[in-house]
Amino acid sequence: MAFDINRVRKQFPSLSRLVNNRPAIFFDGPAGTQVPQRVVDGIGDYLLHCNANHGGLFATSRESDALLDEARRAMADLMGASDPEEIVFGANMTTITFQISRAIGRTWREGDEVIVSDSDHDANFTPWVRAASDAGAVVKRIRVRPEDGTLDLSDFQSKLSSRTKLVAVGCASNATGTIHPVQEITRLAHDVGAIVYLDAVHYAPHGPMNALEWGCDFLVCSAYKFFGPHVGILWGKRTLLETLPAYKVRPASNQIPDRWMTGTPNMEGIAGALAAVDYLADLGREQIGLKASRKEALSSAMQTIEEVERNLAKRLIAGIQSKSEIRIWGITDPARCHERVPTISITHRTEDPASIDQRLADAGIFVWHGNFYAQPLTEALGLEPKGMVRIGLVHYNTEEEVDRFLDVL
Repeated sequence: MAFDINRVRKQFPSLSRLVNNRPAIFFDGPAGTQVPQRVVDGIGDYLLHCNANHGGLFATSRESDALLDEARRAMADLMGASDPEEIVFGANMTTITFQISRAIGRTWREGDEVIVSDSDHDANFTPWVRAASDAGAVVKRIRVRPEDGTLDLSDFQSKLSSRTKLVAVGCASNATGTIHPVQEITRLAHDVGAIVYLDAVHYAPHGPMNALEWGCDFLVCSAYKFFGPHVGILWGKRTLLETLPAYKVRPASNQIPDRWMTGTPNMEGIAGALAAVDYLADLGREQIGLKASRKEALSSAMQTIEEVERNLAKRLIAGIQSKSEIRIWGITDPARCHERVPTISITHRTEDPASIDQRLADAGIFVWHGNFYAQPLTEALGLEPKGMVRIGLVHYNTEEEVDRFLDVL
């Protein structure tokens, strides 16, 4: 079946919002996507019918735990993993990463080395810098090429050594949209015995995650970026989840994944995250058949999303490039569109990002300005303190919205 944008948009109630009697344009997806009705229904259904704590012997607790188990299976399918017990839910990616960095940091010694990237969200930067400081470890940074936002792999290789204990990098930049070669980065890091921690928060709504194929040791994302509520999800290798020192309360189980989920889980949020995965799976089944397994359907959905979004990105980039006073930060070559997600950040020769953002907002177009917590990147590019304007497309956006944005710009 062809991709039916009208069918997709009808599932997202918020997309019907009006600003000054015109439809709002939601180009703010990188800071959190809109949610389909089924996510709202999933959260409400949980609270109404099986709202209970973990581990009880009575009906609602058993039903709640069954939903938690199914959510882990769904996340394993989405993240390209095979073992649902390796899935950990948390408050958000930032909190999870601080938790894991604190645990891994306890295994480091003075003189050990940690490598982070100049292209990353600060949530996959500062937790490792802080952990390294506590342990007396040295932090090195992978240089970013300002001309296209790609990581300098030669620079990365020059900084690897037998002392490298961890490499932390994002799957895609949440500012330039650049997709990083994480499989190659992982291979190079493992060659020197380092652990690899990948941040897929920005990548998750745009392309297929594959923890096992990439070969990483940890992969983390957040459901609110792929059409769900505010819940963080971590996949980690069993051996590491079982042996790293977990900070937890004493009554909490020492078995995975519970040893990393100390405290009461956000069960209604997890129910909503499961509904978001189901939305994506059904999108895939519309393309390949209703009997497809969830993993097959998710693969189909992400392939469809990639194609739809690349067409939108090409249209948007070409339109912006026709305006000589505006610079796009990141890949602009249409032949390299597969190396980026449809997140485009711009600066104007004379206008401040905040001024541009406000004028777009007045026209009912929702974008972001600033550094988007990608502070390592904006520092490296010399764009602090004003940052950029970020236009973030997802698959529920349309060509008509892109054209209206360009007219207003």
